[in-house]
Amino acid sequence: MLNRSQLKVLSLKTKLKQSSRHEAEMEQKGAELDQENISCSICLDLLKDPVTIPCGHNYCMSCIQTHWDGEDGKNLHSCPQCRHTFIPRPVLVKNTLLAVLVEQLKKTGLEHKGHDTVSSAAERTERQKELELSRQKIQQRIKDKQKDVKALQQEAENISRCADEAAEKNRKILSELIRLLEERRSDVERQIRSKEETEVSRVKELERKLEQEMTELRRKDAEMDKLAQTHDHNQFLLQYPSVSTLREDPDSSHVHVRPQSYFEDVTTAVSELREKLQLSLTEEWTNISLSISQTQVLLEPEPQTRAGFLQYSRQITLDPNTAYERLSLSEKNRRGTHMRQTQNYPDHPDRFSVYYQVLSRESLTGRCYWEVEWKGRGVVVAVAYKDIQRKGCSTECAFGNNDKSWSLDCNNNSPYFRHNRVRSSVPGPRSSRIGVYLDHTAGILSFYSVSETMTLIHRVQTTFTKPLYAGLGLDYNVGDTAHFLKLH
Repeated sequence: MLNRSQLKVLSLKTKLKQSSRHEAEMEQKGAELDQENISCSICLDLLKDPVTIPCGHNYCMSCIQTHWDGEDGKNLHSCPQCRHTFIPRPVLVKNTLLAVLVEQLKKTGLEHKGHDTVSSAAERTERQKELELSRQKIQQRIKDKQKDVKALQQEAENISRCADEAAEKNRKILSELIRLLEERRSDVERQIRSKEETEVSRVKELERKLEQEMTELRRKDAEMDKLAQTHDHNQFLLQYPSVSTLREDPDSSHVHVRPQSYFEDVTTAVSELREKLQLSLTEEWTNISLSISQTQVLLEPEPQTRAGFLQYSRQITLDPNTAYERLSLSEKNRRGTHMRQTQNYPDHPDRFSVYYQVLSRESLTGRCYWEVEWKGRGVVVAVAYKDIQRKGCSTECAFGNNDKSWSLDCNNNSPYFRHNRVRSSVPGPRSSRIGVYLDHTAGILSFYSVSETMTLIHRVQTTFTKPLYAGLGLDYNVGDTAHFLKLH
């Protein structure tokens, strides 16, 4: 016979076997359960520390405790699902069997039956890697911008230093001709100081902008660092989409600056002027003022995308007083058409008398961009000074056949660029839409074929001494037409 102690051991072993068998059966049946059966109806997540309340419904222990805490003032406690009430508040005990089932289902990947799943820890690890990469990008950007700020600070000092040197040199040169040049000397110094103020202001403004961007990047980095320290995987994943979003850097290029001798050309121009001042003071003074006005520290790169060009877009309208008599203007003077019959234009000194050409009403300086779309055998897209010759049969009147205009001849045979009678073939396919980019101060004129991408046709690097006007030429076939697009 077994004594009482041995009976207790035998009873315990029997219960353990029954429990193990029951757990195995539950584990087998668990494959047939979906996430809803083992989810808490309060937090809608898988049960954590599951408890079963007297009515038979299951909840996370913390969820039902929080729910009942809010009902303590009513002196009764209810089930969130069936609304059954309990008095007094039930004592909660963890449902060990259900907890084991939840863990088994987690291991077998059945918390999401029919779905591809990944654990929170694994997902967090992956997102942690992406977060670190984002932080590395931010930190690299901060380093790059710090370098740019230092360069700008140095440039501001160099501008002031060069301005001081230029002002002093010009003071000595012009003092030799003090009686004739005192007024001009003051004017030169005023222009230099004004340009110094303008350029230093531009540098400081860009420096301020970079400082703001670094502040924003540091703030973003702090948010990411805080998120990276979050222990709760679900909280991490909930916050990750908003915190990890990294706004595109508005200016990925670094600061480009000119050589440090900013006002050297001014001093050279004044030195040359000293030798021939009495004969050419009025003419040469224009060159001095132009040299000062073209002093520019920051070399802004030419845009690379159409969106970049469009920020400099100008609305171009054609001037009827310049149009050849067989060019018809329409669409609020944005379209020109080659006509057989003469148009009813009044006489005007600005009108082209022989060539099928017309100029814009607007003068162009600074950075400008516009587009011309054409149909027919060909079109001439040009820019020209206002004083281009317009009367008579001389080829000097044609765009590109003088030193006052630059033209791109687009036709179905062999397109070419022309300036001052020099003709250059241009590569690339025929394009029905031409984009023109002008940086007057930098002396850059570029022609692009516009489609889904911007393809450079030809670029000119020169010095523009006067405002330019957009030009249009249609001298191929009757019915050929071109118009300046209204850009947004």
